[in-house]
Amino acid sequence: MPAGTSDWYSYAIVRVVPRVEREEFLNVGVILFARARRFLDVRIELDEDRLKAFAPEVDQAAIERHLEAFRAVCAGSAAAGPIAALSLSDRFHWLTAPRSTVVQPSAAHAGLCEDPAAALERLFASAVGPDAR
Repeated sequence: MPAGTSDWYSYAIVRVVPRVEREEFLNVGVILFARARRFLDVRIELDEDRLKAFAPEVDQAAIERHLEAFRAVCAGSAAAGPIAALSLSDRFHWLTAPRSTVVQPSAAHAGLCEDPAAALERLFASAVGPDAR
């Protein structure tokens, strides 16, 4: 793409929802998809101490497994099974489909950027990083 060209992207926040019925959540990551740039990536960081304070009864190992599955599907890793072999667009839509589990995506949002990796880092910092708390 020519320098200075902005393209649309879609993103969703990855959340840990320990008690789904209460709808309380902790932001732990961001998934970003930019079709024109052929870009799909996720940035996830689980603050275990914060999660323990937020939901001491939660199975952190199970949450880590769920988050690792998000990473593997996003990366197209064969370890993630047939879903990882789908197109970038299909994987993004699968990752951001509504679900009633302990790890959930937010609704998808859109934006414009020249550099999707930089946009992912900016969104992560504003939604998950230490300054977001």
